[in-house]
Amino acid sequence: MLAEERAATEEDRPAAMGRGATEEVVRAAATRGVRTGIVRLPPSTHGQGDRGFMPHLIDIAREKGVAAYIGVGANRWAGGRRADAAVLYRLALEKGAAGATYHAIGDEGVPTREIAAAIGRRLGVPVVSKPPEEAAGHFGWIGMFFGLEMSASSTWTQAALGWRPTPPGLLADIEGPNYDNSLSKYAA
Repeated sequence: MLAEERAATEEDRPAAMGRGATEEVVRAAATRGVRTGIVRLPPSTHGQGDRGFMPHLIDIAREKGVAAYIGVGANRWAGGRRADAAVLYRLALEKGAAGATYHAIGDEGVPTREIAAAIGRRLGVPVVSKPPEEAAGHFGWIGMFFGLEMSASSTWTQAALGWRPTPPGLLADIEGPNYDNSLSKYAA
């Protein structure tokens, strides 16, 4: 939610509330000689043990009997593997510049209709579009996020720290073995 209609970069600054305020405190501490850094995670930090947005979207699809996206589903979500994020945290501690911002992004932007399609294939349920006015009723609290453009780049992070995201990407992960345990509760 850092940039509209383009992938957010490490240079983009969030609104001065919530996490944005926290980032400013971290940057201010760096100017006083405290060695700090910021690692931003994507909306889907996926992989084995994920208890974030993807399992929640999968749960909604199972409950409703359809995997849905909002509108045409062209808005994109960045994704990154949990294991890659752990490596990035280590590199930021070891080699990062004080006050710098890093992005743990592997997939710059996956259209939400493709996320819904992967969930639909995984669960064997139809994939449908929901109009924006039905998003809250279908998705609950996550509907306000699932309809937003939340793509981001890690180009600068990769160059600055030599960090490289590794497969699988978000879509392959949804359909692969990393979600076996989190999806086992849905077994027929």
